[in-house]
Amino acid sequence: MEILKTTIIGLFFGTFGTTLGGIIGVVIKKNSNKFLSFILSFASGLMMSIICFDLIPEALGISNILNVVIGIIIGIIMMVFCDLIVDKKFNNTKIIKNDKNTLLKTGIIVSIGLAIHNFPEGLAIGSGFEASIKLGLSLAIAICLHDIPEGVSMAVPMKNGGMKISKVIFYIILSGITTGIGAFFGAIIGSISEQIIAICLSFAAGAMLYIVSRRTNTRIKQTLPWKNDSNSEIS
Repeated sequence: MEILKTTIIGLFFGTFGTTLGGIIGVVIKKNSNKFLSFILSFASGLMMSIICFDLIPEALGISNILNVVIGIIIGIIMMVFCDLIVDKKFNNTKIIKNDKNTLLKTGIIVSIGLAIHNFPEGLAIGSGFEASIKLGLSLAIAICLHDIPEGVSMAVPMKNGGMKISKVIFYIILSGITTGIGAFFGAIIGSISEQIIAICLSFAAGAMLYIVSRRTNTRIKQTLPWKNDSNSEIS
């Protein structure tokens, strides 16, 4: 029953953030990079505080430093591997401005990348709840906020590429489902033993550290990469 609750919470927060961002992307005609960067920066700061003051201390409290370091390294390596797969498989074509087909493809690429990255985020939520309810909720809220700009970055190219709004929202919700799947596995794995919980927490810390330092920096510099020219509607 507890595993089911954790899965539902992970599913809700994982889809809510991206869906909210998607709604912003399709409803507001002129999106602001400054606003999106502020949300992303705020969520990243929240995630960093959770990594430094909750995830790592909690892991160290139930296991030794070696397991924690190994978990962090594995988490970072896993996220790097996911990024390499996405870049190699889907980002091998240049983006052509004002090309609807290319914009549509860009939106699909972003949605696939987001779906892949949502799994370890869900794993963090699931293992976090196994450690404590406070930690699990903190992670869920931070990840939810962090996914809002990601939802916008999916919705805008899909909408501009000619996709129906209903389909845009559907694909955005679909990409957030992997968070619930990750939460499910995180809860199951974390229930095995405290040592497993510690490894999962440190793995989540490494994955989130990569997300904050790498992906957030990229998004802040260029929140919508296909709209960064001087004639862009994005301010």
